[in-house]
Amino acid sequence: MTHPGPQQPGDDPYGGTWQQPPAPGQPPYAGQPPYAGQPPYAGYPPGYGQPPYGGYGYPVHRPTNGMAVASMVLGILWIYWIGSILALVFGYMAKKQIRERGESGGGMATAGIVLGWIGIGFLALVIIFAVASSSSSEF
Repeated sequence: MTHPGPQQPGDDPYGGTWQQPPAPGQPPYAGQPPYAGQPPYAGYPPGYGQPPYGGYGYPVHRPTNGMAVASMVLGILWIYWIGSILALVFGYMAKKQIRERGESGGGMATAGIVLGWIGIGFLALVIIFAVASSSSSEF
């Protein structure tokens, strides 16, 4: 069995209307001019420059440094001032690694360093008050 298919314009077995394809050089639809294409690309508007991130609109994902996270967490917890010392150590190590590897987490490392120094300051105050109170009770 052969499929007869449309033979003449308007003779479509599926209910549509079939039209003769346009002759070469003729517009594809009556009354419409042929497609002329897009205008040439003129670049970015003046004063705007190239978009960030290479024009794709999404930043490149940089992994977060684990030492920076540990520094900030230990700086927050203080854990009898051992956490403050470790926050300083991890924070300065994280800063160095972030510079070398291009990772993110510089703000967390800085927060850990600041909180670590605050914890060390409180430790120094506790020691000073403890020494002052023990020396004043001896007299």
